[in-house]
Amino acid sequence: MEMDIPVKGAAVSPGIDSQNANEEFKSVRSKKSNSKRKRKLEDGQMETEVHAAAKRPEFPPISGDKLDGTDDMRKIAVPSHRYTPLKENWMKIYTPIVEHLQLQIRFNLKTRNVEIKTCKETQDISSLTKATDFVKAFLLGFQVEDALALIRLDDLFLETFDVTDVKPLKGDHLSRAIGRIAGKGGKTKFTIENVTRTRIVLADAKVHLLGSFQNIKMARTAICNLILGKRNCSNHTLLMACDLNMTSIFT
Repeated sequence: MEMDIPVKGAAVSPGIDSQNANEEFKSVRSKKSNSKRKRKLEDGQMETEVHAAAKRPEFPPISGDKLDGTDDMRKIAVPSHRYTPLKENWMKIYTPIVEHLQLQIRFNLKTRNVEIKTCKETQDISSLTKATDFVKAFLLGFQVEDALALIRLDDLFLETFDVTDVKPLKGDHLSRAIGRIAGKGGKTKFTIENVTRTRIVLADAKVHLLGSFQNIKMARTAICNLILGKRNCSNHTLLMACDLNMTSIFT
């Protein structure tokens, strides 16, 4: 007897070919393209955020009339060794603060503080900060003529650091480092002041600097090099190179 053996794959449904013919090819987007689009969108958002942050609002200065009625006051402690210079130069300090900044100032004998206060005639609130910096600069040891620049100019700052912050020194080593900063007859200090266009005050182991941000940075670098033990000749060449760069920028 003959038997029919079914063969695998021989029976094919007649509807498959018709379905494949009717279907059209569709383009499928890969995951890489989606990730690239997300990156582009994120970069665009970051750029807009940067542009938005770059725009700073400009507000006019607030006058004293718009205050809440409470007068602001600053108190500055006077060290004992600056009582006599403050008494001798009181009118030089009093005149620009009262006449130009239109503030009130007094020296409290009980608390030994210089008190500066706003009033109705005060036109700009920032003048209180300028007057405070001016008095602080004088009490640190700067001359009145040099400290007055803090009132006239806006880009001047005060900076103070200790010699032991640069290098831990004690005894004769500390006094030798201070002597290297001053130089013979103060020549090294005067040279740094003239080249960097700053003012320097040496008060024991503390160094006070008055000037613009860039000039203070140059003077601080020169003083730190002297504390660390570098030669004066190499320090002078560095200062002269910085002076040439500064003059080339401004000319």
